[in-house]
Amino acid sequence: MAVVNYTVNGHIAVITLNRPEARNALNPEVAARLADAWVAVRDDDRVRVAILTGTGSCFCAGADLGQLIPLYSGARKAENEWDERVLADRGLARRALLRDFDPEKPIIAAINGHAIAGGMEIVQGTDIRVAVPAAKFGVQEVKWAIFPAGGSSVRLPVQLPYAKAMELLLTGDLITADEALGFGFLNYVVDDVLAKAMEIANKIAANGPLAVKAIRRSAKACLGKPEFDALQLEAEISAPVFLTEDAKEGPRAFMEKRAPVYKGR
Repeated sequence: MAVVNYTVNGHIAVITLNRPEARNALNPEVAARLADAWVAVRDDDRVRVAILTGTGSCFCAGADLGQLIPLYSGARKAENEWDERVLADRGLARRALLRDFDPEKPIIAAINGHAIAGGMEIVQGTDIRVAVPAAKFGVQEVKWAIFPAGGSSVRLPVQLPYAKAMELLLTGDLITADEALGFGFLNYVVDDVLAKAMEIANKIAANGPLAVKAIRRSAKACLGKPEFDALQLEAEISAPVFLTEDAKEGPRAFMEKRAPVYKGR
């Protein structure tokens, strides 16, 4: 049984964490396969949008405290090829968590259950988020005297109100899906998260892929910059989009009252 499933249907990739007996926790194999999946999303020209979800009742409980963390701390020796790969590439787990790696395409999180610790950190690296009503969110590393090093101390104070982010980081408490929605951390709370994620993904995939990619890149790159610098950067990123074949096709299709056919060039 694959611990991470990767499928592509049309222009949409679906990545499924498939270790439900361990709440989809990231052991060395899951971390390596998830990191590989993000690379595949970036490098596959067919893919315009990616969806990340999980099997079972938990989205992801974070790093496996019995396997991954002891391997990093030296409390456990390598026992298989996945352990050896993680030790040989210390950045692998960070890529899996979307900390040090950007697939350069929109990522939708279809959160089928609790997203805790590293699971919450993966969510912070996504662009659009849909969760089931029962889901809870939080970074509990501080309870176990470790650091939420997947980016939470940087991203969470930006993605939540500062005071609430600090409360979660320093107490390890959890918030509900409704609370996360109220804070703007989620887009939707629905029963069928995959159906909603696919609905959004299909809308994005129908748009000009080069425009989508550039808009996402600009939004992320300009975040937190002074307005003048941000507008200069936006101009640099946007200019090439207007020179593409797709930029000619879009207005032409509008004038001809038909659906555009975008080719990503």
